Amino acid sequence: MSRQTDLEDAGYVIFPYDEGVAQWAQAAEAAARDVLADPDMQSKWWRHDQTWFVGVDALPNDATGAIGGVALQGPWADLVLPPVAWHKAQLSVVRPGYPGRDPTESDAAHAFRRHRDAAHLDGLLPLGPQKRRHLIEPHAFILGLPLNAVAPGASPLVVWEGSHRVIREAFEEVFRGLEPQDWASVDVTEAYKAARARVFEDCPRRALPVLPGQAMLVHRLAIHGVAPWDKGAWSVGGQRMVAYFRPLLDDIGGWLG
Repeated sequence: MSRQTDLEDAGYVIFPYDEGVAQWAQAAEAAARDVLADPDMQSKWWRHDQTWFVGVDALPNDATGAIGGVALQGPWADLVLPPVAWHKAQLSVVRPGYPGRDPTESDAAHAFRRHRDAAHLDGLLPLGPQKRRHLIEPHAFILGLPLNAVAPGASPLVVWEGSHRVIREAFEEVFRGLEPQDWASVDVTEAYKAARARVFEDCPRRALPVLPGQAMLVHRLAIHGVAPWDKGAWSVGGQRMVAYFRPLLDDIGGWLG
């Protein structure tokens, strides 16, 4: 099966070891250590009883994706169009014990994180006092690059295989008859919850354990999350670090394409 077919059918691709990707990961890991040592970053981004560093836009890569003088390049280039400018990558760091619980987290939210991996669709942001979901950030794709070696049970990314097709069908119905520039105004909360429930029922959950030099490409419409840290799972450095790129689409109308 080709990688294009994997992406279209399963909704994700895991690429094998690539030396150029490994060199980028090594440079990014060095930069990540500096980020994690910054007190301002620590207070801003650690969540869930200090077990998850969210790290949005935390890595200091440039607009080409390069970091520490090492270019961002890899086997995903045949499957996606690179953005005009790469955003600063998210630095996602998970520690043993994830998911811990913050004092303000509800029982339901913590249970969903623990038992459903906090499964979500990127780009749907909660707005207003009622936290209603709207499509505010239509991403082009999700590219994950592991920065350190960890055991398969060290909180891997998980994806619900084929979920992108369920989500596409649901949102085609929600946005039917509307111009793409009007999509952000639509409250999609209930349609999204119903589609996600169908995903849990019909789509197999797949963990994606990866090592530095590998890469994960996830379809923008795929439901995904982060698994709890298995007891006894090892990691180099005592944590799991992944850099994520989620470039925004220039044309929102392509989001359902």
